[in-house]
Amino acid sequence: MTSVTLQDVQDAARQIEGAAHRTPVLRSRALDELAGAAIALKAEHLQRVGAFKFRGAYNAISRLAPQQLAKGIAAYSSGNHAQAVALSARELGSSAVIVMPEDTPASKLDAVAGYGAEILAYDRYTGDREAIGRRLAEERGLALIPPYEHPDVIAGQGTAALELLQDAGELDTLIVPVGGGGLIAGSATAAKGLHPGIRIVGVEPEAGDDTKRSLAAGHLVQIPVPRTIADGQAAAIPGELTFSINRRLVDDIVLVSDDDLRNALRFAVDRLKQVLEPSGASGLAALLAGAYRPAEGEKVGVILSGGNVGAARLAALLAG
Repeated sequence: MTSVTLQDVQDAARQIEGAAHRTPVLRSRALDELAGAAIALKAEHLQRVGAFKFRGAYNAISRLAPQQLAKGIAAYSSGNHAQAVALSARELGSSAVIVMPEDTPASKLDAVAGYGAEILAYDRYTGDREAIGRRLAEERGLALIPPYEHPDVIAGQGTAALELLQDAGELDTLIVPVGGGGLIAGSATAAKGLHPGIRIVGVEPEAGDDTKRSLAAGHLVQIPVPRTIADGQAAAIPGELTFSINRRLVDDIVLVSDDDLRNALRFAVDRLKQVLEPSGASGLAALLAGAYRPAEGEKVGVILSGGNVGAARLAALLAG
């Protein structure tokens, strides 16, 4: 099976330079005191399209041949990858058709449409988005860019960790949200390629622990489609490629509840003055809830993976 290397991530960093933002690393004394550690937060919610997904989408699409760009792109996504593909396609002179769940938050649907992409809706609880996407690509001659099962996508996502380590210095632990596994696969590839002793910890919602179960079993485990406020992490089964990487490089997976996520959203607004979506706050939630407890003085990096949440939904989540 194809894998991804540190060199691939470094090549991706050069490929997306000038297109993707180099997002800042945030620090908070209040968070350091609560965690008893030195915490460096990679602000990928400030990335273009409001999430790390732009990195992987742009890296993959920008490598397509001109004739394929002329035909267009297909993708399937719960929202952030959809926005990333739509914007990347537009910037590279192509077009995009995105398969999205009917219950995708309105802010994400509006953003995808705003970037000029065509949207095909499906029921996430009864439909097979991958099958729909493959059929769409075959029928229209489109290049299918999946949200995580693609080496160029994974390499692009890994550039977030690459930048974090460059800006924050060597870390003891890197905490990464886990949905389909592309972000943590790319991040672990970059981090352990540079610092083999670093500990890689993934975070999943309690209702969506497919990666944790799969790593424990040593093979892919499928669960019912998760019902969680972390819609960006509502995966039912890890990708084969991402799992093949993560089973080698990920040290642990911890779980957070929807209430933990809400508390992290509140902390982000009240103390960090940052707006995160539930999936984007899962690493922060793991620290605040004690799902991951750093050793005293430990240097910990956390990827805040996304901030695509509308004002009305954020208010409802904070009130919940």
